Amino acid sequence: MTNGTLILVVEDNEANQLLASSVLERAGYRVAVASNSVEALDAIKRSEPALILMDIQLPGKDGLAFTRELKADPATAAIPIVALTALAMPGDLARSLEAGCAGYISKPIDTRTLTAEVQKYLAARR
Repeated sequence: MTNGTLILVVEDNEANQLLASSVLERAGYRVAVASNSVEALDAIKRSEPALILMDIQLPGKDGLAFTRELKADPATAAIPIVALTALAMPGDLARSLEAGCAGYISKPIDTRTLTAEVQKYLAARR
């Protein structure tokens, strides 16, 4: 049960934003979208999300640097962040976990498993 839980999708690719948003909204989640770290920080200040899906390659500050920043701030440190990346190179998971991510979802986003992945990370927060 999602109860309108807010998920923040930080992704600069519009197609990926729409795909993730539609899958999550269909599952009953509320979704906020940001294209970069500045927009994401504004969204977090407006309404703290229960989970952040973070693209690793963002314009400006990359997703891992932004994750480190959020994890270093006591106001946002408890928000679980899940890395999203199309690179899927050896070491990406380790780098994501080192930066403070709770886990890793590779792109292209699998619409059949995204909701279950999100639920897994939300359950771990409780």
